[in-house]
Amino acid sequence: MKVHLVDGTFELFRAHFGAPSATSPDGQEVGATRGLMRSLAALVGEAGTTHIAVAFDHVVESFRNELFDGYKTGEGMEPELLAQFPLAERATRAMGLVTWPMVEFEADDALATAAARYAEDARVEQLRICSPDKDLCQCVRGEHVVCVDRMRRRVFDQAGVVQRLGVQPESVPDYLALVGDTADGIPGVARWGAKSTASVLKHYPHLDQIPDNALDWSVTVRGAKTLAKNLRDAREDALLYRRLASLRLDVGIEESLDDLRWRGPNPELDSFCAELGDARFANRLRSLF
Repeated sequence: MKVHLVDGTFELFRAHFGAPSATSPDGQEVGATRGLMRSLAALVGEAGTTHIAVAFDHVVESFRNELFDGYKTGEGMEPELLAQFPLAERATRAMGLVTWPMVEFEADDALATAAARYAEDARVEQLRICSPDKDLCQCVRGEHVVCVDRMRRRVFDQAGVVQRLGVQPESVPDYLALVGDTADGIPGVARWGAKSTASVLKHYPHLDQIPDNALDWSVTVRGAKTLAKNLRDAREDALLYRRLASLRLDVGIEESLDDLRWRGPNPELDSFCAELGDARFANRLRSLF
């Protein structure tokens, strides 16, 4: 079997900026939720999709905000999008999909935990994490656990991660700590660009293995002296950034692998679709089961 773990937060964002605006009969903006439902219906309808779960950031903030003041928050998010987060969770449950709303942790932590757990089951031919986020590349294992960019129709196995970022999956948190990740508010270390970081991490897979003095490096990199000094001066910060970028594998997910099998929509789908002003969607989804 193939297991599909979906980044619901990304899907909702993508639908908000890509799907047409729509309002429910009571005047609420629901375009992103309706777009999300259609995207997931397309996934459910693909051959080989049998086991699926969706993770959301129920609240944008997480334990990482307590570790670093600059970490991402919901500040500046469009109210029309923010208001649809609870609606999106209701939508996936009505569709009959296992739904994980994260509060203390983030959606990515749930996906990482689930990937590590379910991939161990001998019945799983491939586990597919449906998200283009770079941080989830740390979960990739050979061709068994892969990341899927559904929008661009690209699959990143271990070789694909190396081609994309220049580092092995195990070094992705170190890579993000050095380069930074603007989406998550991780500033990175000054002058450490993608190319130089990848070159160094090929020789020293983890940033705490990188010598303080560039003269001790076994790799030749342009501007090595400056890079080494900047890392030496900010090493404590860099270790914190790596902690922020490292996905947790201890999220309390209760569902077994068998619980992820899609068994069709729940009975409340009809009333929920009527609430959205999209009654035809319910019949379309049932036709896939």
